[in-house]
Amino acid sequence: MSTRKTLLVVYHSMTDGTRQMAQAVCDGAGAQPEVATRLLYASQAGPADMLAADGFIFATPENLAAISGQLKDFFDRSYYAVLDHVNGRPYACLVCAGSDGHNAARQVERIATGWRLKPIADPLIVCTHAQTPEAILKPKRIPADELSRCRALGEAMAAGLSLGVF
Repeated sequence: MSTRKTLLVVYHSMTDGTRQMAQAVCDGAGAQPEVATRLLYASQAGPADMLAADGFIFATPENLAAISGQLKDFFDRSYYAVLDHVNGRPYACLVCAGSDGHNAARQVERIATGWRLKPIADPLIVCTHAQTPEAILKPKRIPADELSRCRALGEAMAAGLSLGVF
């Protein structure tokens, strides 16, 4: 008899792009009834949420070539409380970037390495090419093909959790 697994998706979004990506992950994960998916805004998530989850997806916009302050705050509030309690659990990272996104992904990777989490995929970076103040602040609409990539990541994470692969 298997126990239902939980996938925690923690995100921050200022212009809705990252939220769309995180929601697509949850939609994909929803294909596995054996996996409960929790989508939490970074300011609402904390250590108890992490301890109750079997896997994680961290989603952030790229802000000044870094993770968002809200996601950083979540990591700061949770880091020591879950250290050595989440070792080996799987994770993945989503970045909604204006130009590159790789530095934000590296920051998430360093934090996840400190927690001894296991990456299950390369960071999924969607580049919006927003380069002017107006474009950066404008609400985003993530293209369907990029949302499909996010859904596929959610499906893969949930399937792996369900099957005990991760």
